[in-house]
Amino acid sequence: MYNLSGMSCNFCEIAGGRLAAEIVLEDEASIAFLDHRPLFPGHVLLTPRQHFETLADLPDDLLAPLFANARLLSRAVEAGLGAEGSFVAINNKVSQSVPHLHIHIVPRRRKDGLRGFFWPRTKYRDERDAAEVAGTLRAAIARLRSEQSGAPPT
Repeated sequence: MYNLSGMSCNFCEIAGGRLAAEIVLEDEASIAFLDHRPLFPGHVLLTPRQHFETLADLPDDLLAPLFANARLLSRAVEAGLGAEGSFVAINNKVSQSVPHLHIHIVPRRRKDGLRGFFWPRTKYRDERDAAEVAGTLRAAIARLRSEQSGAPPT
């Protein structure tokens, strides 16, 4: 199967049964398989069967089934592998090695070597700076909601 740019997509190939993978869960909406370069054994990738590049592209009717499976897989890596917890993540565009929406479900244990995830932490300059960023995000949310509903932003 091909993505919108006409390029072959490995995750579409896995979903279509044309590329081998260690599949751990599949249903009509999604398929989950072991990452071939795991952070830790049991690192699973959950993808929608259809090709959607990012979370923003995913249709509303697939949100609940996809995230129900993410929750199930999070529980499974803990129960099945004796993990103390799990890390669940999505990259959108930046650091997305395969341009097909996928959710990483990674088993975690205390002192497993994964420190503070992968990015440096920063601070806001002050409370006013934080309030300005929050206000910008609230305005963007209002604009996006109004675009979805067709109503003018409030």
